[in-house]
Amino acid sequence: MSNARYGDDNHQYNQLSAQPSASKGGWRSAIFIIFVEMSERFAYYGIAANLIIYLTTVLGQEVATAAKNVNNWNGVLSIALVVGAFLADSYLGRFTTTLISTAIFLTGLVVLTTSTSVVVPHHLKKTIFFMALYVVAIGDGGHRPCLQTFAADQFDEETEEERKAKSSFFNWWYLGIVIGATSAVIGVVYLEDNIGWTTGYAILTGVEAVALGVFVFGSRFYRRQRPVGSPFTTVAQVVVAAARKWRVKEGNRDWSACYEEDGKCGGGPNNKARYLGATKQFGWLDKAMIMDDQDASSKTRNPWRLCSLNQVEQVKLLLRLLPVWICCLAYAIIVAQVHTFFIKQASTMNRSIGPRFQVPPAYLQAIPGIIILTFVPFYDKILVPAARKITGVPSGITSLQRIAIGLGLSALTIAIAALVEAKRVNVASRYGLIDEPKAVVPMSVWWLVPQFTVMGFSDLFAYVGMQELFYDQMPEDMRSMGSALTNGGIGVGSFMSTAVISIVQEISSKWGDEWLVNNLNRAHLDYFYWVLAVLCLLDLVLYALVAKWFVWKKIDMS
Repeated sequence: MSNARYGDDNHQYNQLSAQPSASKGGWRSAIFIIFVEMSERFAYYGIAANLIIYLTTVLGQEVATAAKNVNNWNGVLSIALVVGAFLADSYLGRFTTTLISTAIFLTGLVVLTTSTSVVVPHHLKKTIFFMALYVVAIGDGGHRPCLQTFAADQFDEETEEERKAKSSFFNWWYLGIVIGATSAVIGVVYLEDNIGWTTGYAILTGVEAVALGVFVFGSRFYRRQRPVGSPFTTVAQVVVAAARKWRVKEGNRDWSACYEEDGKCGGGPNNKARYLGATKQFGWLDKAMIMDDQDASSKTRNPWRLCSLNQVEQVKLLLRLLPVWICCLAYAIIVAQVHTFFIKQASTMNRSIGPRFQVPPAYLQAIPGIIILTFVPFYDKILVPAARKITGVPSGITSLQRIAIGLGLSALTIAIAALVEAKRVNVASRYGLIDEPKAVVPMSVWWLVPQFTVMGFSDLFAYVGMQELFYDQMPEDMRSMGSALTNGGIGVGSFMSTAVISIVQEISSKWGDEWLVNNLNRAHLDYFYWVLAVLCLLDLVLYALVAKWFVWKKIDMS
């Protein structure tokens, strides 16, 4: 994990727009956008944090079925993330895509709120609820990747002051997310459990309506970048051009390489149109920029036969990031457990505080947020400057190192969860409650605090590290897609969690009883957790190899 690349990492190598105006952008505009993101996460977690409770209690679904539905919903959201990012980068722009998707998100919330009210006939509630739930997923999917990238775009990477501000931005951005999520878990979840689901969802709708107004109000302060057309065309052109020249030998002295973005191509490596520096990795793609006799005799450049160095290096960036993204899916699978089985664990335990107050099971999801709220200022203001003096890296440690720490902590999280679950079942057995699933196990819910606490630190390192890496190392005209990969990875992890549940159920049923049944006292949830822990450890080993192989983006300032 070399640190040498950090001097020029943030150079804008692809001119998407004119020079940013000094009167726009910076923290002044970013604050508006951070508030909008806080509101979005407030609304999202107001639904997601307690969704499995709604499905199992109000709609009467089985635990495994409800867990799959929660995971599938997050999976659909991940697909919407990719579509939204593509539209933003290619055609609509990040501001317009955010505006449209936020309106769709708000519409879904209105319908979701209505579906839980007495206005809707009972036999239609389930259908309308799920329809609204997926409208919310589509709106949120378009909103989330664009807004983060749009906020980061407010900082001019050509100035030293704003480049440092952007390095700090990702920490404070995540802090804003945590404030929104934690507020929803503490406030809205209590209302849903004790006052009514319609009341809770109505508050989410109102907050999102205010956020939409704030986003529109701040539009005069924003820096905007124009979309440049489909970036996937460039990827296809490089692959096709390299394939057409697979027999060409690069050592032929009669042939030159294409360094220019436009026109006929030619020149040497000092040509100023060359923004990305050449790298040796994926050398077979370099053939796409070799000018052979046919290219030299042509009056115009055929983009499907001859590509520039910059185009080739952009495709290499994508190929390098893909293995990192795959390795982060194990972390995403653990995130899925926080919103599903962790909450069902809590619902079986003693949650009393005093004679009258019962802690809602979903409240425990606030613990990671509290950890992050407490630790981010300390991390950003004390640990990062101290580490920067040692490593020379602006962010203290590289984003790859940060992700590695997060992956390790996610494995520790699920191992702790397995140990606590084994103790919970042992207590239930000792008190003769094995066959009484609705009975409260005389074990304090605070036993679950360690696994939620470690998960908070895992999020701080893994998720924020992914955000930074997939913004910094993506081609500039695909940065919304980078954000979509970060957030979409969590959704794909939910799909994978569903797949793991199905596989575990199938295998365990052949060797005895299913591990995951409605009666958690009879289930073997701890065995399931240990399976996930082993997967996480294997993934961490694979990630170490991928990180060692990774080549950082190289910028040629000449």
